[in-house]
Amino acid sequence: MASTTPLLRVQEVGVRFGGIVALDGVSFDVAPGQIVGLIGPNGAGKTTLFNCLSGLYQCGRGEIFFGEHALARVPRHRIAALGIGRTFQNLALFRTMTVLENVMVGRHSRTRTGFLRNALRTPGVRSEERDTVEKSRALIELLDLQSVAQARVADLPFGTQKRVELARALAAEPSLLLLDEPASGLNHEEVTLLGTLIRTIRDRLRLTVLLVEHHMSLVMSISDRVVALNFGRKIAEGTPAEVRAHPDLIKAYLGAAG
Repeated sequence: MASTTPLLRVQEVGVRFGGIVALDGVSFDVAPGQIVGLIGPNGAGKTTLFNCLSGLYQCGRGEIFFGEHALARVPRHRIAALGIGRTFQNLALFRTMTVLENVMVGRHSRTRTGFLRNALRTPGVRSEERDTVEKSRALIELLDLQSVAQARVADLPFGTQKRVELARALAAEPSLLLLDEPASGLNHEEVTLLGTLIRTIRDRLRLTVLLVEHHMSLVMSISDRVVALNFGRKIAEGTPAEVRAHPDLIKAYLGAAG
């Protein structure tokens, strides 16, 4: 049974860019093992919140806690090692490297050997490299990428590249996985397969997932809970059925009635 103690706590978070309010007192919790969808029209503040979670932005007010860690006090380069992994809407892969090499790069936050030990090729370095290859290959198998493991990323279809980026994010062994528009650019069949894959990853790797997504049918079909934003404010939160029927969400997407 999942713990009732939140893994992620977003508390009254506010972010401003000059005179623009990007987030205005947003609060919600994410429990361990949940898949939570973060939705809202363009400009609602979803990506701003993700960037706060990743350490790219600082909150102007409020706090974000990951377990017992206040993220504002964690250096940006330590976020991955803390247990937070992320994919990006615009792919950030090393296009001239192979699939396996890209996934291996994702394990850098889990390596411990320093520059000198790597230069001297000590036994610890060789052991760590074997572990990195082994775990990277296991993720490649989980995401059904075996047939392209040695292919250059640049030579692969967009949908396959999306899975490579997901494998790379998982290589850091996160306990919280942030998915930024994972269905963007995918066709209907690929979106259906993606939904199954996200649930499989959550169950097998015992992850917690927070996803930003415009593809409503995907969000509503895989999420345990949904949080809706509009103009930087939370307008709805609950089960997919509750949020789908919320009048403020309907108004945000369709506009006020006559």
